Amino acid sequence: MQQRSPGHPPAPNFFDEGQAMLIDKPLHWTSFDVVRKIRNQVKTKKVGHAGTLDPLATGLLILCTGKYTKKINDYMAQEKEYTGHFTLGATTPTFDLESDPENFKDTGAVTPETLQSVVAAFIGEIAQLPPMHSAIKKDGVRLYELARQGKEIKLDPRQVTIKEFEITSLELPTAHFRVVCSTGTYIRSLAYDVGAALGCGGYLSCLRRTRIGEFRVEDAMSMEAAEAFIKDKLQAP
Repeated sequence: MQQRSPGHPPAPNFFDEGQAMLIDKPLHWTSFDVVRKIRNQVKTKKVGHAGTLDPLATGLLILCTGKYTKKINDYMAQEKEYTGHFTLGATTPTFDLESDPENFKDTGAVTPETLQSVVAAFIGEIAQLPPMHSAIKKDGVRLYELARQGKEIKLDPRQVTIKEFEITSLELPTAHFRVVCSTGTYIRSLAYDVGAALGCGGYLSCLRRTRIGEFRVEDAMSMEAAEAFIKDKLQAP
């Protein structure tokens, strides 16, 4: 750690001055798990992320430290790109694998042509209902907390934009996809809605965020690399 001369003000912390760190979020970590880990290491209280990833999702998470926390809303407003896969022929209460599949149905009528036709209908501006198991607040309480209490809440649809939506491969019951969308889009809801439109149900079984605006996951650090980067910066003279 840098030595300071008596009587001189402390040198500014590299991370207090502001950094945007690109992190490849590990599977099973919450976005706040990443924030908490980084906050403990950078020795500054101002650390936040620009867009939540669910625990079962991986990929790009932008962490802002110090003065860069003022840029969080700007980063969050940028379009996102995701890859992953849906599983057709069942639904889950959470629209993903945080809960167990149920309502099993046959997928024999699903063909690449019918799936492509359904997917095409979701491209553009659409009205989307967020999952009941989400972090959105209703009257100051997060929806997932209300859902765990068994409370039924009427949700209002939100306008989101699906710029690109393609099925990259289909191996029933799994459909692999790539989506480019506006901020606020729930890919879990998209999986559920596609399944509903097909008549067989569907849920999100894998998700990876590959891009936020011009930031790409290929340029992101693992948690181990981020720890080494922080240690190096804090020890620099």
